[in-house]
Amino acid sequence: MDKNKPGKKFRKYIRTLHLYLGLATGLVVFIVSITGCLWAFQEEITALTSKVPEVVPQTNPEIDPLEAKNIAQSVFPGKYIHGTLYGGGKKPIEVIFYEEKPEFYQSVFLHPWTGEILHTEDHLSGFFHFVLDGHMHLWLPKEIGSEIVAWSTFIFFLMLVSGIILWWPKNKKVRKQRTWFQWKPTTRWKRKNYDLHQIVGFYASFIAVIFIFTGLVMTFETFAKVFYKGIGGEKEVVFAVPENTNGSFKNVPGKDEPIRELMPFLKEKFPGAKDFEIHYPHDENHSIYVEVSNSDGIYYDSDYRFYDQNDLTEIPSKTIYGVYEEAGVAEKILRMNYDIHVGAIAGLPGKTLAFLISLLCSSLPVTGFLLWYGRKVKTKAPQRQEKQVLATSN
Repeated sequence: MDKNKPGKKFRKYIRTLHLYLGLATGLVVFIVSITGCLWAFQEEITALTSKVPEVVPQTNPEIDPLEAKNIAQSVFPGKYIHGTLYGGGKKPIEVIFYEEKPEFYQSVFLHPWTGEILHTEDHLSGFFHFVLDGHMHLWLPKEIGSEIVAWSTFIFFLMLVSGIILWWPKNKKVRKQRTWFQWKPTTRWKRKNYDLHQIVGFYASFIAVIFIFTGLVMTFETFAKVFYKGIGGEKEVVFAVPENTNGSFKNVPGKDEPIRELMPFLKEKFPGAKDFEIHYPHDENHSIYVEVSNSDGIYYDSDYRFYDQNDLTEIPSKTIYGVYEEAGVAEKILRMNYDIHVGAIAGLPGKTLAFLISLLCSSLPVTGFLLWYGRKVKTKAPQRQEKQVLATSN
């Protein structure tokens, strides 16, 4: 009679769903989790191991964005420049090249005052590129790997929810026993593995769902839009560079282009900024896009500013990417998504938490597989041996 109760039937369905989803996505979840764990302190480790030289600050004006562009272009002729980063202080100017197909991602570092080429760096090589490629694409072609990761992440989200349902018992006494390890010297490894899967999974789930949810927001464009609208957002969830308000750009002979005066203009207007990333206009009709970083190590509070090519008149943005102080609650929450995903939103403690949760999540497919293997596969061996003995005796 008890087996036919609706509650027990429901838990049985959940257990079956949890099992097969876990077997189907276990390897992907393990790879995504362990690479996420390795990525947690990427910025700190990269800063310590960087080969980019520092420079001695000078009082004379830095080379302007067009000069930086022309010098860097001589290193990689014909390649598209994504933007130029002015970090200030002892940091060189970084001119960033990026093309999607075939993928090309390199940086040229210039002396801010002399224009000397100090260093070049290939962002598509090295340990952390390998880690990121595994985290996002499983080291497969992007079109295939990104889809597998996206849907496996969604399934893992469902698994965490179903795991909490399976863990939560009605009996308070049993619930108390499941909140921590109660191992004895005689406790077998099967029981230890079971506890590792149940208890670690339970505690990790409540925080892991946050990291996974933010991953889904970055992965599925429609999901991000629905989430944004659901929390009261009204702007466009898209990045778009507006056109010049004063029409197409016309270079006046004998007069410097306004973009050459952009850096002094920005430094005077934003004296507390950490750095400025300048993106050159796509054509004569579009504005200059500048990302103003207001804090070290996080991105959500950056300002996205757009300036007319003709006279540097600021152009307001109609999307969520605009001035941070003018953003509403929904815009700010969506902007925080990446920083929450990597734990940077809470600084070093947040990254440490992201590291630990990713590590714990990577253990769940392993302990889950061993749990299934111990119950279903190994039990067949004694049964086969018993049948063989009976056949021999007959």
